[in-house]
Amino acid sequence: PGSAMAAKVVLAVAAAIMVEQANSFCFGSLPSFMAKSRVFDVHWYPQRLRGGVNAVANNQEALSEDIMETVLATAKKAAFSAGEAMKKGLGADVKKTKASKKDLLTEIDPICQKIIEDEVLKQFPLHKFLGEESVDPGSAASSKALSELISSEWLWVVDPIDGTTNFAQGMPMSVISIGVAHRGKPVVGVILDPFRDELFHAKLSCGAFLNGQRIVCGSESAVEDSVIVAGSPTNLRSIAPSLRGINALMPHCRSIRMLGSAALHLAWIACGRLTAYFEPDLNSWDTAAGAVILREAGGRLTDLEGSDYQLTTRAMLASNGKTHQGILQRLQDAHVRGLDDPEKVVGKISFPDVSVDSE
Repeated sequence: PGSAMAAKVVLAVAAAIMVEQANSFCFGSLPSFMAKSRVFDVHWYPQRLRGGVNAVANNQEALSEDIMETVLATAKKAAFSAGEAMKKGLGADVKKTKASKKDLLTEIDPICQKIIEDEVLKQFPLHKFLGEESVDPGSAASSKALSELISSEWLWVVDPIDGTTNFAQGMPMSVISIGVAHRGKPVVGVILDPFRDELFHAKLSCGAFLNGQRIVCGSESAVEDSVIVAGSPTNLRSIAPSLRGINALMPHCRSIRMLGSAALHLAWIACGRLTAYFEPDLNSWDTAAGAVILREAGGRLTDLEGSDYQLTTRAMLASNGKTHQGILQRLQDAHVRGLDDPEKVVGKISFPDVSVDSE
């Protein structure tokens, strides 16, 4: 009995040290008010720091507190600088279309990207940078660009204006999305909504925050209580599976919305405003930042086959976690697993005078 008790004491002390070290990595010296926060909840700790302590130990040199804090601070600074340009340019004229007439570019998009890239490379001249406006249109081009850079030690994955159609129409529902990957794994995410002055941020194993306050996903566990958001895709091969998904889910959930910004969708799931989001085809710059924020808020991201999200994932379901399997099953039953075969698109939905090969 005595040795058993001693073993329990040793384990308890070791666990306390691990929590202290993990929180020190995330926050530095903790203020007194955090003594009662969920970071010390024994039931919450294993889920929130799942793999986090080991990740810190295994990558302590590469992912030191100093480098992570500097990366996060740089991402925030870049986002705020670009956000000023966004606010001044709301409603900017469409400069050109890209992959299709639905895929827009305004004069403000490249301006915002240059502001962000200049700030990043000033601080980290050896880091790699993948921005939407530097890549040719279409899913093949974006996948190729990512594959060439994903093995980099540090990779910044940036959408300077996510929700360009909203932006061009003068609707203040677009954001700046800055994700940072270390050896192919997203570890820092910053999403700025300059029109609501809302900054979402997270770093690996340290929780998610909105304007400095910790956020967690909503608690709903049933599909019927869920508010789900669907994409309004520019890729014509994505339209049919998107509509099948809406048709499959609408009778069984509280409501479905289309808001027009993938990064905003992920941020709003992370803070409980939405329950889930699905889309058959997304680019890495749409999801890199939001994936970190949502996971750190307790959510779940997979592809539409159910495999865990990676930076290369294009067909995606994101959720608060508790509703994930129920929503995924309904999508799979409706054959929503990714892009439709281009040979089958025309038979399902009519696109007059439009090539189904457009992206």
